[in-house]
Amino acid sequence: MRRPYWIPHNASPDDFPPLEQALEHPDGLLAVGGDLTPSRIIMAYRLGIFPWYSDDEPILWWTPSQRMVLFPEYLKVSRSLRKSIRKGKFTVTLDQNFREVIKECAGFRRHQDGTWITDDMREAYSKLHDDGIAHSVESWYEGHLVGGLYGIALGKVFFGESMFSRQTDASKVAFAHFVWQLQRWGYELVDCQVQSQHLESLGAVCIPRQEYRTLLDHLCETQGHNNKWQFDNSEIVL
Repeated sequence: MRRPYWIPHNASPDDFPPLEQALEHPDGLLAVGGDLTPSRIIMAYRLGIFPWYSDDEPILWWTPSQRMVLFPEYLKVSRSLRKSIRKGKFTVTLDQNFREVIKECAGFRRHQDGTWITDDMREAYSKLHDDGIAHSVESWYEGHLVGGLYGIALGKVFFGESMFSRQTDASKVAFAHFVWQLQRWGYELVDCQVQSQHLESLGAVCIPRQEYRTLLDHLCETQGHNNKWQFDNSEIVL
């Protein structure tokens, strides 16, 4: 039985095997071990790999055979979501409270089956935020944080990590505003990692691993948005 590649703790940040060595069962498991230093995480995303594991496991690195992505121009906004956006119930911001967003995402996932955002993951991505690489989107209602998402940006790709919602449509409204802003900045791809009906409803699709990697080879080398991450004042036409 083939086993995933073991990464020594002191290995170089680019010590990952070829993506073709990922297991079929479980789908996409590529490597185990290593660390969560900013340089390793950045290299992993650049190669089409992401960390996903539980507190009682070593670090697991994944690259699914089918990658769920959203091409920003194909964002789907349902009639009900358009109605929520028009109401203006939520105020949406960028990079206003990264640590609270990732904390909420971690707590939200702890009540679901499967893996969640560990304390080490929270610390690692918070460091990336301090370096201007990880970003958050916040959805506010009457001054309270009620939804949001976070991820990292490399080139013209935004790699989404997780989202949470405490009120109906809070995260969807934040996501829609964010994708529209990414379009204005010229971003061409949003990585959604694994398939879900929620993401499909917003226009995400699955593409083969190699096609995804080919997109990264081009888009991660293209200049992204280097200024402060904040929404511009462009009017959104619904």
